Amino acid sequence: MTFLELTEGPLWYAAATIFGIGVVWRLASIFLLGRKPDRSIPRGSALVGAVKANILHLWPHGGFFTKSGFHLIAGYLFHLGLFVLVFFAAPHVLFIQDNILGFGWDTLPRWGFVLTAEAAFCGLILLWARRIGDPVIRLLSDRDDFIGLWLTFILMFTGCLALGESNDFLRALHMLSVDVWLVYYPFSRLMHGFTFALSRGYMGASFGRRGVTP
Repeated sequence: MTFLELTEGPLWYAAATIFGIGVVWRLASIFLLGRKPDRSIPRGSALVGAVKANILHLWPHGGFFTKSGFHLIAGYLFHLGLFVLVFFAAPHVLFIQDNILGFGWDTLPRWGFVLTAEAAFCGLILLWARRIGDPVIRLLSDRDDFIGLWLTFILMFTGCLALGESNDFLRALHMLSVDVWLVYYPFSRLMHGFTFALSRGYMGASFGRRGVTP
């Protein structure tokens, strides 16, 4: 078995299993916490409030943009860029088709991949610079924040190196970084990729029930 076959075979399936079980376990633990019953008379719909909060806060409003424009732009560059790369880069769509879903979809052209990767890298580097440069954020950051950041950077960097798909070692190196990232994900703050909608929806549901616009 070659290094590439190992990373795309047994290690990939092991990492994907740990990722899936870990994510389900983390989400289940949140739902199983429950909450105290709200005995107040509802003045609105909690469900509508939860949905409304998630939709409204996809884009900041009020004074948030002017106060945190740097963080906002960097965050959108990174998160949207990474999303597009993961689900629309041609090698990823082919891998999803062959190993997960059995079907694929239209992919980014090569120039689109390059531009999106540059945007994602720019956002990630800006977020890292702010994390170490802002004295307050630096004090609030711990080892988990930096491990997640650097694992993501390595994953993206090795992915760019393997773009040509002509070198099996570079492909295997990228796949190994993916496997490590998947294993680390459920047990770190990277889980905010799933939990942000839950926390935002919880607050929206509370305000919606009380008749206050979230």
